[in-house]
Amino acid sequence: MAGSDKTEKATPKRREEARKKGQVAKSADLNGAVVLLAALLALSAFGPAMIDRIEESMRIVLALVATPDVVSREGVGAILSAVFGSAARSAGPVIAVCAFTGVVINVVQTGIRPTPGAIKPDFKKLNPMTGFKNLFGMRAVFETGKNLAKVGLVGAIAALAVFPKLDELAALVGMPPALMLPMLASNVLHVAQRAAVAYLFIAFVDFGWQRYRHEKSLKMGKQDVKDEFKGQMLPQEIRMAQRRRARELANARMMDAVPTADVVVTNPTHFSVALRYDSAAPAPIVVAKGTDHVAFKIREVATQAGVSIVPDPPLARTLHASVEIGQMIPEELFQAVAHLLAYVYGVARRATLTGAAA
Repeated sequence: MAGSDKTEKATPKRREEARKKGQVAKSADLNGAVVLLAALLALSAFGPAMIDRIEESMRIVLALVATPDVVSREGVGAILSAVFGSAARSAGPVIAVCAFTGVVINVVQTGIRPTPGAIKPDFKKLNPMTGFKNLFGMRAVFETGKNLAKVGLVGAIAALAVFPKLDELAALVGMPPALMLPMLASNVLHVAQRAAVAYLFIAFVDFGWQRYRHEKSLKMGKQDVKDEFKGQMLPQEIRMAQRRRARELANARMMDAVPTADVVVTNPTHFSVALRYDSAAPAPIVVAKGTDHVAFKIREVATQAGVSIVPDPPLARTLHASVEIGQMIPEELFQAVAHLLAYVYGVARRATLTGAAA
């Protein structure tokens, strides 16, 4: 029921944010089907020329092999040059058609704007619960049905295309290769084209399903739409003032927490980090941090509250960069902070003893 309130269509802003993360409706099957069909059509168009080039290449190779100097380096080089040159000229047009078609169909599905967010690592995808849902959820059911449909439909069309021509194919037995190969290639290509059309039909169904799932994932709640609309309606100056006010309130709350700290670690001028240790917690907590003016204000409040201020530039920089306010320090800093707190408590204990003796 968590997503039952997502009833509103996605706003342009929501779509733009999703696109920046690489979330677009895209069917891999549509890419494969269109490229396959383009490759078959290219083979139909360039097939005769490819056969002629292969025949020419074979003649050249046989002529070179028949000469005595074939064992020399120059002879082997000539043979390899003839073979690879002929292969490139034969397969080049088909490869170019497939590459061009692949680029076009991707642009048709996703547009031409790059999405750097799609290549960023997302460790949430390693969640076992998410993987379990993917294996046994609605998506897995659809993918299983789609794969079965591909195998069944493509296989049925191939069978319907081959069975009526069994007698014709049987008559090819004993036929000279020069006559058999063109006829066999024509039949195979004919069957492959029909199967590719069936695959294309399934790919369009998959594309519709992917669009449906994408639209469903982008849906918003009524409150989300209202909040976004309010934010867009406010002038830029008001939004900037709100953000500035939010920062001021956050700094004020942070300064109120400084007197509760046990120690303030400084750079000593550019960084200040206030730490509080509670015996109930496994590690000290950062209650305030800042640079430059904010750092000076933290030191000022700490001095007024009698909180110890200890210069330790490396530790101060590390804490400021790696620990957010309200978080415990990482394990690798336990030893350094423990030595610091021991020093602070030792100074405080000696001051107490000195005052009692006086």
